Amino acid sequence: MFLNNETDYAIRIVSCLAEQSGRLDAASIAQHTGVTQRFTLKILHRLVLGGIVRSFKGNKGGYVLARPAKEITLLEVVEEIYGPLTLNRCLDNGECGCTHPNGFCDFKDVFSDVTTYIRCKLSHVTFEHRSAKEIKD
Repeated sequence: MFLNNETDYAIRIVSCLAEQSGRLDAASIAQHTGVTQRFTLKILHRLVLGGIVRSFKGNKGGYVLARPAKEITLLEVVEEIYGPLTLNRCLDNGECGCTHPNGFCDFKDVFSDVTTYIRCKLSHVTFEHRSAKEIKD
């Protein structure tokens, strides 16, 4: 299972903004993250709509985090771009729910437990800068 490129780029963009003390324009963000400016603008738009990033127009415009980095979780950014994070479609309560004749299979509980574990781990990691060792703990 891989997160899509757009989600990876959104994580890079939020991390870049978390490292800055002021506003950054889209060109600077693109340069710092290695994401094309066109794609950076697309992702920034979605992050603004999701309340993760704030935008400013005009000469002194640019982008900043909408909240302190310690209040923005990795899960929040992933789900803003990727959508709800679930390991298997059978966990979706919508149209893609379980198609097993009994309404569930022997593996649904395992998929649910793993999804819960991943979501929990991601919800405890914020964009406040930490060392790699601290993130593992």
